[in-house]
Amino acid sequence: MDPDKAGATPHGDPVDLSGLLACVQQAGRREESVSLDAVLDSVGRRSFAPFLLLAGLITLAPVVSAIPGVPTLMALLVLLSAGQLLAGREHVWLPAWLLQRRLDRKRFVQVTDWMQRPARWVDRLLKPRLTWLTRPPAHLPAALTCLLIALAMPPMELVPFTANGAGLALTLFGLALLANDGLLALLGYLLTAGTLVVVANAIV
Repeated sequence: MDPDKAGATPHGDPVDLSGLLACVQQAGRREESVSLDAVLDSVGRRSFAPFLLLAGLITLAPVVSAIPGVPTLMALLVLLSAGQLLAGREHVWLPAWLLQRRLDRKRFVQVTDWMQRPARWVDRLLKPRLTWLTRPPAHLPAALTCLLIALAMPPMELVPFTANGAGLALTLFGLALLANDGLLALLGYLLTAGTLVVVANAIV
């Protein structure tokens, strides 16, 4: 799929979920495994939204999220990117050991193929609304909320289904910032609050 024809700006930056998937599918096409570095290069490193959306979708995807440690790895990705956004950096830096984490090509294709149909359904629902919840400086409280989610994700691996709640919240924030859809940001705040309450009660 051509990113310029599927939910992308003329510069190739994705603006919806189908556009993001179209970009991601170009990552490391000639390699037997796909690195996080290649995936992030495919979507660009100037925007915070793709980082959130990728972390949320990977945490949600049953094929990948069942692998022990994946939610924690995604939490680290969000923690580093959100922290740098709050610090005012324009480009996100990640350590080499994290960027070189790889996923088998077959599993990568399974995940992206699995996402395509729901992506088309989700994109039909996206539209600019309540944009005061997504445009600067509103992206800062969204980043802070995602940072809190990331900090809570490691213990979530011990509480059934809560990591999925975190993944969905990150996905909502990623889509909200990508498509300027403030309604999704509002849903993300509500879901984050509910998920954190469940985790806190389970731990205490």
